[in-house]
Amino acid sequence: MGRVYCRLTISTLSSVHARMKILNLLFCYRVPRCSALFLFLSIFVVGDAVVGASLPSSKAFGCENSADGISRIVPVEAPQSRPNVVFILADDLGWRDLSNEGSKFYESPFIDRIASTGMKFSRGYAACQVCSPSRASIMTGTYPTKHGVTTWIGDRFGEQWRNTKRHDSHLPPDYAHNLRASETTIAEVFRDAGYKTFFAGKWHLGNQGSWPTDHGFEINQGGWEKGSPMGGYFSPWKNPNLESGPDGESLPLRLGRETAKFIEANQHQPFFAYLSFYSVHGPIQTTPELWGKYRDKAEISGLVDRRFAFDRRLAVRQIQDCPIYAGMVESMDTAVGIVLKKLDELGLSENTIVCFTSDNGGVSSGDAFCTSNLPLRGGKGRQWEGGIREPFYIRAPGITQPNTTSAVPVHGVDWYPTLCDLAGIEVPETQEVDGVSLVPILRGKSLADRPLYWHYPHYGNQGGEPSSILMEGNWKLIYYHEDLRSELYDLEKDSGEQNDVSKSNPRRVAEMQTRLATWLKMTKARFPTKDSQFDVTQREARWAGLKTNGTSKLEKQHRRFLDEKFKPNKNWWQSKPID
Repeated sequence: MGRVYCRLTISTLSSVHARMKILNLLFCYRVPRCSALFLFLSIFVVGDAVVGASLPSSKAFGCENSADGISRIVPVEAPQSRPNVVFILADDLGWRDLSNEGSKFYESPFIDRIASTGMKFSRGYAACQVCSPSRASIMTGTYPTKHGVTTWIGDRFGEQWRNTKRHDSHLPPDYAHNLRASETTIAEVFRDAGYKTFFAGKWHLGNQGSWPTDHGFEINQGGWEKGSPMGGYFSPWKNPNLESGPDGESLPLRLGRETAKFIEANQHQPFFAYLSFYSVHGPIQTTPELWGKYRDKAEISGLVDRRFAFDRRLAVRQIQDCPIYAGMVESMDTAVGIVLKKLDELGLSENTIVCFTSDNGGVSSGDAFCTSNLPLRGGKGRQWEGGIREPFYIRAPGITQPNTTSAVPVHGVDWYPTLCDLAGIEVPETQEVDGVSLVPILRGKSLADRPLYWHYPHYGNQGGEPSSILMEGNWKLIYYHEDLRSELYDLEKDSGEQNDVSKSNPRRVAEMQTRLATWLKMTKARFPTKDSQFDVTQREARWAGLKTNGTSKLEKQHRRFLDEKFKPNKNWWQSKPID
């Protein structure tokens, strides 16, 4: 918002014609009619005075008196208005799942545009290898050990874990099942600073009473306790906070349109819009048109016979050629495009910070086994880079330069202080954030070296093991809570984590273990406990079955996705009428 400033003198008042020209000009610049009429009436009663009214832009206008006594309204300098914020969060999108990150199969021109017009962090990390902890860390600026959400909400713990029939050696600890009301969230900070706050999409941070509107968002479209889209990706869906649209409506496109609608309705005031896609979380679903497009693309690239390799506890996808998943990436990207185009259309792009990231690595194991994160090892749920390294983009007009990249390691806890800093808002003293502002990096300056931490005392559905991580520069230590061993990787030389160098660096391992243990104690971390009913022979039998029969079934299923006669059901997951 700018201000209209008019200095009115006796000469200004001498002509009714001049007064009418001023009033018409105010209307031309879309000054609200009540303000314009107030200014007009003030001309009759105020001599040498200054009056003002809000303008829906960052410009201001003054009334200039020339030597001949004629008054003219001219633009004058005005303070820059507060920036808007659009924060976009994907679900389960891997670091390699975008064309600007090197994918030759997926297409993401609109998300790529955010990266190319701002700064891309090549070592951007989520706060956890699964969703809810990462989402809570974005909202609070704190590590999972502090906010207490250490696994996805709904995960089993304690003796309940035995019901999974996975025969693991330890029982995972309990965790916070709702985002605590005592947290001052990023949404509350922006709301209290005068921003209009909006949430759309996946929440997964607690039951009713801990939904988006309970944590600072004034508007909520689709956020509730569920972590995947109930009813699927095409209308009608089952969501108490998002009314179903026409039959077959795409969920990501709907979320994009709701966000664009909010932006247009609030274009004349600062806003904080948080677009949190359910995409590309399972179930994987797309339209027949997009399936056909990417099925043909995979065939042109050359179909392969084997797509999976077994890594420790579960099969891992080695190639990106799932046409269903590719269609989902494109639909989400199209929805991002709806938002970016609306910002352009309204002339808001130059005063809007746009951020993009994901909550954990791509699903190369477990769930839908639908993508590959190579050359990074692992994926969602796992402790290696494929599980925690994410797309991490910030476009801040006037601060970031186009096509810039930073190799500085940054973390999900950094979003909170960074966005506050960009908006000129103080981080509340009551919220002891663990992250730091990345604005110095955005401005081309340096950031002091610091350690980064992760703690996941649970078993991932994707083969992940209970572990804690300490990262110092290029050195990454993984400490395993089952057998108390450590792995050490030099990421500069081995980003794929294929060469554990712990044995050749015993001193570094010992020092990093000590610092990690100190941090875990300081943050009152919880740990898994040994299961007295553990039977190692049952676990080994299960793993052997997954390696042979399990992998064989996966190969057959994913080969079928590329069959030219493939059809999932009669109406393609509700995306089209039944034939």
